Amino acid sequence: MKIEMPEFALVVLVGPSGAGKSTFAAQHFLPSEVLSSDACRAWVCDDEESQAATKDAFELLHFMAAKRLANRRLTVVDATNVQASARKPLIELGREYHCFVVAIVFHLPERLCRERNEARPERNFGPHVIRSQSRNLRRSLRGLRREGFRYVYELKTPEQVDEVRIKRTKLWPDRRDDPGPFDIIGDIHGCSDELRSLLLQLGYRWAEEAGVWRHPQGRKAVFLGDLVDRGPDSLGVLRIARSMVKAGTALCVPGNHDVKLVRKLRGESVKVVHGLDKTLSELEALPEEERRIEERSASEFLGGLVSHYVLDQGRLVVAHAGMREDMANRASGAVRSFALWGETTGEVDEFGLPIRYQWARDYRGGSMVIYGHTPVLEPEWLNNTINIDTGCVFGGRLTALRYPELDLVSVPAAQTYSEPIRPLGHGESSRQNAAPESDSVLRLEDIWGARILTSKLRRKILIREENSAAALEAMSRYACDPRWLIYLPPTMSPSETAAEGDLLEHPAQAFEYYRQRGVSKVVCEEKHMGSRAVVIVCRDSETVRKRFGLIDERGGVVYTRTGRPFFQDRELEGGLLDRLRRAFDRCGLWDRLETDWACLDCEILPWSAKAQKLLRQHYAPVAAAARASIPEALRQLEKAQQRIDVADLQQLVRERAGCVERYAASYGRYCWPVESLDDYGLAPFHLLASEKAVHFDKTHVWHMRTLAELAEGEDSLIRPTVFLELDLSRPQDTAKGTAWWEERTDRGGEGMVVKPLDFVVRDRRGVLQPALKCRGREYLRIIYGPEYARPANLERLRARSLRMKRSLAVREFALGLEALERFVRREPLRRVHECVFGVLALESQPVDPRL
Repeated sequence: MKIEMPEFALVVLVGPSGAGKSTFAAQHFLPSEVLSSDACRAWVCDDEESQAATKDAFELLHFMAAKRLANRRLTVVDATNVQASARKPLIELGREYHCFVVAIVFHLPERLCRERNEARPERNFGPHVIRSQSRNLRRSLRGLRREGFRYVYELKTPEQVDEVRIKRTKLWPDRRDDPGPFDIIGDIHGCSDELRSLLLQLGYRWAEEAGVWRHPQGRKAVFLGDLVDRGPDSLGVLRIARSMVKAGTALCVPGNHDVKLVRKLRGESVKVVHGLDKTLSELEALPEEERRIEERSASEFLGGLVSHYVLDQGRLVVAHAGMREDMANRASGAVRSFALWGETTGEVDEFGLPIRYQWARDYRGGSMVIYGHTPVLEPEWLNNTINIDTGCVFGGRLTALRYPELDLVSVPAAQTYSEPIRPLGHGESSRQNAAPESDSVLRLEDIWGARILTSKLRRKILIREENSAAALEAMSRYACDPRWLIYLPPTMSPSETAAEGDLLEHPAQAFEYYRQRGVSKVVCEEKHMGSRAVVIVCRDSETVRKRFGLIDERGGVVYTRTGRPFFQDRELEGGLLDRLRRAFDRCGLWDRLETDWACLDCEILPWSAKAQKLLRQHYAPVAAAARASIPEALRQLEKAQQRIDVADLQQLVRERAGCVERYAASYGRYCWPVESLDDYGLAPFHLLASEKAVHFDKTHVWHMRTLAELAEGEDSLIRPTVFLELDLSRPQDTAKGTAWWEERTDRGGEGMVVKPLDFVVRDRRGVLQPALKCRGREYLRIIYGPEYARPANLERLRARSLRMKRSLAVREFALGLEALERFVRREPLRRVHECVFGVLALESQPVDPRL
C-alpha cells in the first residue's frame, strides 16, 4: 500500500496499544520527527507507563509539536489518539500552523493487540483497556474527515502495515526549485491590449506555430490573478494566460474575481457585481458550443490554480492579495483565503468598501512578497513587499516587476474601462499608509540581544548582547536619521610589526602578508591626514524621498564611521553635497552608473575639523605640559651639575625636548583653520554603491580612476587619492613602493594603505584583510606619545597582538558589504540595519589599544 503525504504535515497515528504504531513510526520516519506520548511521560517523570503523568506528558507533546510545525517540519504524533477529545488539540494545531493533518489508522484485530501487550511485561494493564480503545476507534472511523483530517489511511491487517510505502510530496505552492527569472504582472482585469503591449515591452514574442507568447531567454511570466471582470476582453486575457501556463512559459495564481467567476460557472449563487456582468456578457455573446467550451476551459483553468507560489529557494513569494510570513508555503483554507482577499478590519470606509488590514506593515519575513489586489498609484517597497496593481482597468497602468532585477515596467491604459468605486489612489490603499515612513520604523527585537548574523562573505557572525546594547545606545542618542545609515566602514588592521630597526611599521610586512596568501598585485593608496566619512549624495530631492524615504533639502548626508553626523552646520554639509553633486553632473557619472544616488567612502580634511576636542583635551596638553616642565628640569640639572655629574641625565632631557617638539609638529601638520567650505578637502577613495550595483566587484584601480574624475575641474574641494599599483612578484616594484612610502613619511605624511588589487580576495582560510595600514614614524609619534621610538618603548609596542583587530576587520567588512547589497536589493530597512548595527556592536569590543 502506498501512502502519499505532503512533506510538511502533522501525521497522527491512531490505534490501540499494541497495534504497532511505534514500530511503524521508527521504520518510516526520522527519530526527530516522532513525538511519542510514552517518551514524554518518561521525560516528565522518568516512567513512560505512569498514567499520573499523562496530563503533563501531553502538554509537553503539544508544545513540541507546535514548535516543530512553526518551523515547518513534518511531525508525527505517536499516541493512541482513539478518542475525539485526544485528536481535537492536534487538529487545532494543524489549523493554527496551516498544515494538512494526516491520520494513519491501525484498525487491527483486537485479539492481536491484546496478545502483543501480554508479551510485553512492562504493560501491566488488563485486556479491558484494549477493548475500550478498540471500541473508541471503531466509533471514530466514520467521522475522522469531518473532524478535520485531510487524508485518512486505514490499515486493517499486519500484512498491510508491512507493505506500506510512504511517498512524501511537495505542497502545491512549493516551487522553490524554480529560480526564474520571472516577469510578475499585476491585476489585468480584461485589459488584453495592454497585456500584449506589456509582454512585448518585456521581450516576449508571439510564437504563431505554438499559439503562445514566449521569451527568447526563457523568462517566465507570473500572473497575480484577477485576470477577468471590468475590462473589455476578459476571455482574451484568459486565453493568453491559459496557453502560457500550459506551455510552461508562465505561472498564474488566482484572484478573488477569478474565483468568483468559477463559482458562478459551477452553478453557485453569486452576486453579479464588480464587473462580473461584463465577463458573463462576453460568454453569452459566443455561439452556444463555443460558449460551453470557453466556460469549461475557464472553470478548469481558474479552478485549478494554486493559492500562491514560493519560488527561487524561498526568496520570492507571489500571491494575489499578499502572504503573511507564517502562511507562506503552507496549505489551509485560511492561507487560500488570505491569498485571495487579504485581511480586513471588519470596518467599511466612506465608499462602503471594506478597510483592509495593512499586513505588509508588520511583515518581517525573509522572502520577498509580490502582490496586487488593491490598486495603488505607485508601487512602493514596504518591508520586502510590493503591491504592483496600478489600476490599469481604472485608467492607470499595467505594471510588471522583473525578478531578480527588481525593475518595474509599465504600460499606460488605453482608456478608463471602469470607474472605480473608490477613487484610484484614495486614502489608505494608495500608498500602503506611506510605505517609506512605515518601513523606517525599527523594532527593538530587530536589533536587540545576542544574534548570529549571516553574510555572503562570512557565514556566521556572532553579536553579543552587551555589544548590542552599546550599539543601541550610540545609535539612539547620537546617530543621524537611520534611513541614511546603509553602511558603516570596517576597522583597519596595521601590518605586522617590523622585527628590528627603529620603525614599528614598514611596507615590507604588508607586502609579505599578501604575497604569502597568493596575492600578486596590490594597490598602495596615500593615507590622508583627515577623518573617515561616509557620503551619500542624491541627484535631486525626489530621489531622497523615493529611495531613502526622507524629505531633506540637502540631498544627501555626511556621517562618521560610527553613524554620527559629521557636520553640526547643516548649511556647510549642504554646500559640500551640492559641490559633489555638480562634480557628478560635470563628469557624467550619474548616467554612466545609471543611478540617481551614490554612496562614497571618503576622508575629510583637515583632521582638526573633526578632532578639535581630541586635540585640546589629549594631544595639546601633552605638548604644553612638556614644554613647561622640561626647561625647568634643565635649569635644575645645571645647578646640580656643580655638585654631581648629571651629564647623561641632561642629555636624556634634551632628547625628550626634541621628541616633544617633533610630537607637536606632527599633529600640527593635520591642523589648519577652517572658516568656510573652501578650507575643507574631500578625498573619496571608494565608490561603494549606486542604484543598480554594489561596486565591490571592481578593482581598487577602477575606484581610484573613477573618483579622480570628480576632482577634475576648478573645484578644489574634491581631491584625488594618489595611488600606486605594484606587482609583488617584481622586486623592483616592492622597492618602488617602499621608496614611495618613505618619501611621504619623511615629509611627515601619515603613510599608506596597502590593498589587494581586487576588492574582495579569499584564500583557503577565508576572506583576506581588505586593507593594511602602514604608518610613518612621525604619525605614530602622535598615537603612542613623544618618546615611543626609544628602544625600550619600541620593544613593548612590538608585543602588540593583531589577532582580534584582524578578526574584527574581516567581520565588519563582511557586514558592510552585506548591508549595501541588501539596500541595493531593496530589502527592508531592518535587514540593512541588522548589518549596520552589527558593525557598530563589533566596534564596542575591546581591542589592543596599541593598534
